[in-house]
Amino acid sequence: MDEITAPYAVAELHEPVPLRVRINSQVAAKTDLGRVRENNEDKFEFYIPTSDEVLARRGHIYLVCDGMGGHNAGQIASELATKTFIEVYLNHPATDPGTAGIAAAHAAHRFVTDVGRAVAQRRGMGTTLTALLLVQDRMVVVQVGDSRAYRLRNGVLEQITTDQTWVEDVIAKGVMDREAAEQHQFRHVILQAIGGDNDLSPDLYEDELQSGDTFLICSDGLTNHLSNPQIHEMMTEAGPSESCWQMVNAALADGGSDNCTAMVVKVELVNA
Repeated sequence: MDEITAPYAVAELHEPVPLRVRINSQVAAKTDLGRVRENNEDKFEFYIPTSDEVLARRGHIYLVCDGMGGHNAGQIASELATKTFIEVYLNHPATDPGTAGIAAAHAAHRFVTDVGRAVAQRRGMGTTLTALLLVQDRMVVVQVGDSRAYRLRNGVLEQITTDQTWVEDVIAKGVMDREAAEQHQFRHVILQAIGGDNDLSPDLYEDELQSGDTFLICSDGLTNHLSNPQIHEMMTEAGPSESCWQMVNAALADGGSDNCTAMVVKVELVNA
């Protein structure tokens, strides 16, 4: 699959970082309108630098956003968020990828909020954002909202992110158990989004990266229809491209109640 990005001008790097580990990746993605929606407000994007200097400092960037808002505003929000995140992340002066990723999420939030305030039909628009950053032998995930990141390692599937939702909040506080919370009228409420008037609090997840790790980032149009065991089975039995198609098609077969996006990234590490 061709890389769906435009080149970005990366700021001069103040502190050179040696490239110790090179990441070879297989990347596949699929998005679908679903069976109910009239337009697709999901957006996926990725950016893989060619410069060793930028690879050493910023690595590979993979994003999924799930927009929300009337008059196609959600589609605009997710488009603006992906572009802003990538550009700010690449150009941020911080050496630490997590610091740069959090700053990029805040920059996307400010931009989407400002555009929503400036255009009446876009007021209140917003989007989730799940960013997977693979830098040398490190994994960094920046999370806003309820799109998700998973990792398949040695046959074991782990959900990396926790949804920033009303459901997860009341469960964490011990107010309700999961069964009751997932039947509640507020079960679809998200507590964080890029855009709107909320104070943004992105979640940050960091861990080591190993050869053979396979990642899935996806919108809730997938996870609303597929269980973790189903995702595990499809990711285990097929490569990135085929598993994307299988997962999205399975979500559609189960009703396709929302836009649905899946991006799968499989990595191998080699010494630079």
